[in-house]
Amino acid sequence: MPKQREVEDDSEQFFSSESEDFESDNEGMHDELDEDSNPQTQVLEKDAEEEELERLVLGNRDTFRKLLFERDVLADLENLDQGKQLQLVDGDRDESPGPEDIQDSDLFMIDTGGAAGASAAKTPISQPAPSAADAPAWEDSDDERLAVSLATASRLRKLRIAEGEDVVSGTEYSSRLRRQYLALNPLPKWAKEAQGHPAKRRRRSSDASDTSSGASGEEEDDGDVSAQPLNEFLRDVTQLSRSGDKTRKLKPEVIDIQRTRDIPDKHTDAVTTLAFHPKFPILLSSSPSSMLFLHHLDATAHPTPNPKLTSIQARQVDVRRSEFRLPFGDKIFFAGRRKFFHSWDLETGTVQKINRIQGHRLEHNSMEHFRLSPCGQYLGIVGSTRKGGGVINVLNVATSQWVASARLDSRGGIADFAWWRNSQGMTILGKSGQLGEWSLVTKRFLGLWRDEGCIGGIVLALGGSRGPDYLGGDRWVAVGSNTGIMNIYDRLELVGPVDEDGHITIKELPEPKRRFDQLVTAITTITFSPDGQLLAFASEPQKDAFRLVHVPSCTVYRNWPTDQTPLGRVTAVAFSTKSDILSVGNDKGKIRLWEIRH
Repeated sequence: MPKQREVEDDSEQFFSSESEDFESDNEGMHDELDEDSNPQTQVLEKDAEEEELERLVLGNRDTFRKLLFERDVLADLENLDQGKQLQLVDGDRDESPGPEDIQDSDLFMIDTGGAAGASAAKTPISQPAPSAADAPAWEDSDDERLAVSLATASRLRKLRIAEGEDVVSGTEYSSRLRRQYLALNPLPKWAKEAQGHPAKRRRRSSDASDTSSGASGEEEDDGDVSAQPLNEFLRDVTQLSRSGDKTRKLKPEVIDIQRTRDIPDKHTDAVTTLAFHPKFPILLSSSPSSMLFLHHLDATAHPTPNPKLTSIQARQVDVRRSEFRLPFGDKIFFAGRRKFFHSWDLETGTVQKINRIQGHRLEHNSMEHFRLSPCGQYLGIVGSTRKGGGVINVLNVATSQWVASARLDSRGGIADFAWWRNSQGMTILGKSGQLGEWSLVTKRFLGLWRDEGCIGGIVLALGGSRGPDYLGGDRWVAVGSNTGIMNIYDRLELVGPVDEDGHITIKELPEPKRRFDQLVTAITTITFSPDGQLLAFASEPQKDAFRLVHVPSCTVYRNWPTDQTPLGRVTAVAFSTKSDILSVGNDKGKIRLWEIRH
């Protein structure tokens, strides 16, 4: 206890002395402030330590300005903005390089898995700078500071050069991604040949088209091969032709059909015509919006599947029908509700207008109802006059001269017609349901017959092979009426016995092989596949009114189309040359594709 008392006494003495000193200092300061009312004028003198520190940091008065201008501070700041390394003043440089002077590529080494004792192979991470022609238009300076691990993520391991490689820079990572993409998606040959050629806007019209009616074809400026004639493109058989000519035999009732990529371009009006090129995977489409499109059918094309090759706009022509000229497909004929039609040469890109038929000019106020013969030599056009029924004028494609006329006595005129397979005649359908087999060789009808139960014929189609030779070789004929009924006939059963003079006779009231009544509105489209195994028929007035038929058994497929199949109001149908692709166009201008497997 006595000791504790002593400590307390000492602490009291200490605090008392400190307070006395503090009060004395305050009294001194008050005295100084009284002498000079402004406290900022009072500056304490520097001691020796403060003067030494100021000399080491800032220098003295004699050397500060000299050192400031010997080292250009503003220039160093600009070099920092441009990513340049600052250079030290002589005397401050260290002869031995520090970690900051070592290149990033020297800090990493890739183990190539060599034998023991062998020198490790050091692979630099950075790649040589690209040439001026291949230099990118813009570079991100942050790529060099970015570090990407290739071993951590499993999907990035394929980018490694060696198994032990892990971290790469952002620039190297971008370069390897680019190489990997080009390895998986090589540039097509036609695209490589088109590189370096500036796109030109070319006018596709003939002099007659410019002077007579103002109707012309003009090709759009797409900035690629589509802005040039298709001569080189059509000659590239190895790139475009499909391999394999093996004929498949389809099964009835159930079909394996898969939807593929749609045509990317859309018409602003209903698709009136779809046609496949006879040699190459090219699809032609047209609509009354005066547009014709040519698309290369390639679902794996990048960046756009089924890319557009070219397109033309026929001004003031509502294109109702367009066809490739067979068997080579070097020209396209198209027409609308006008007194003229056009031919488009794909190799040269020129469009020619034919505006009159010598001696029969008054019979054609509209040339939209035409058909090209399979041999490519003849063109049949339905006349707009109905004197005695209806007339079809046959022209020579090369000279545009009139060859012959086929006149069918049918109430209301001619509804539709189709060329025979051998181009030696045609089958003509009247609107009253009467049909005629007309021969181009004899220039007369071989026989007339009537579609059973038809009160209003609309559309006609021929298909299949191994039919009667004297009727063109077609095996099947399908007729669609305005009541939604479609009848299919076997032409082998259509022919009766041969008379004493050797002339054939055709049954006037043949019995159909099968009657299809699945649709309730008018049949507007009938199309056979080139191999004769499939038949598609549709009705435009009703949505999703579409059926697919197995022709040899005359049965409708029950598994397709379904309620979820996006068809719409079907306006055009076409099969590819090998019958493995089905194309359907609707009234909204969309074109959808399906792949037929087996």
